[in-house]
Amino acid sequence: MNYFHNKIAIVTGGASGLGRSLCEELGRLGATVVCVDIDQEGAEAVAAGINQAGGKAIFGYLDVSLYENAQRIVTDIVNKYGRLDLLFNNAGAAIHGETRDLTIEHWRHVLDVNLWGVIYGAVPAYAVMARQGYGQIVNIGSLAGLIPVPKEIPYCASKWAVVGFSHSLRAEGADLGVKVNLVCPGLMVTPLHDKVAVIHADKAKLIQPKGIKSLTPADAARTILRGVERNRAIIVFPFYAKLLWWIYRLHPAFFDLLSRKIIRDFRKIRTE
Repeated sequence: MNYFHNKIAIVTGGASGLGRSLCEELGRLGATVVCVDIDQEGAEAVAAGINQAGGKAIFGYLDVSLYENAQRIVTDIVNKYGRLDLLFNNAGAAIHGETRDLTIEHWRHVLDVNLWGVIYGAVPAYAVMARQGYGQIVNIGSLAGLIPVPKEIPYCASKWAVVGFSHSLRAEGADLGVKVNLVCPGLMVTPLHDKVAVIHADKAKLIQPKGIKSLTPADAARTILRGVERNRAIIVFPFYAKLLWWIYRLHPAFFDLLSRKIIRDFRKIRTE
């Protein structure tokens, strides 16, 4: 019997991208999947697909930027199943643009989803798990939470905050039986990146990093679940992401040069 068999698992942002792949892989491994998303129809379709494939899944509406909404989901699931084993804080938002061109509403949207969305999900789940004496919270961060990334500063700032939150909560939860894992993947092909707004620049002209292959959500989900099963404190992948993180820790000055090149390249396509 595998680690996830019969586990009750909530996945936020489960309607598409990495969230969908996590739901589907958890369903394949025998977990009871709670697929929640602001896109309720998408969440329903994912749950239906899991059930049709022989798994167990339900769906629900969740706006992660609303604490009462997140609290209700956790309460409803505990009332329904008597426990909560896993929470994947996966929902995310991003925006590209220089800080001088961003409004406070741009900042608020990204931080509400990426940071407060993680906190709003983790706080009620952690309380339940601490009472149970077991449970696992998996926070989806990013390589952008480990290294500096100009032109994506709201996203970067939110993910750096998730890194600190996750490591600290892991320490608090250890003696209470609550595991906390942080996931920091590299570039991934997801609807999030397809839909991301680019402020004062032509999205079609954005320069993609050379020599770096984007991850598929399905491959990423399998890697994440292996790390979760092993209770890794931080799950960084693929290899180039680990390498960049290692270089940044040893030689942060190198990233000063790299960051300046990134923003200078972006300014070549910036429009007034």
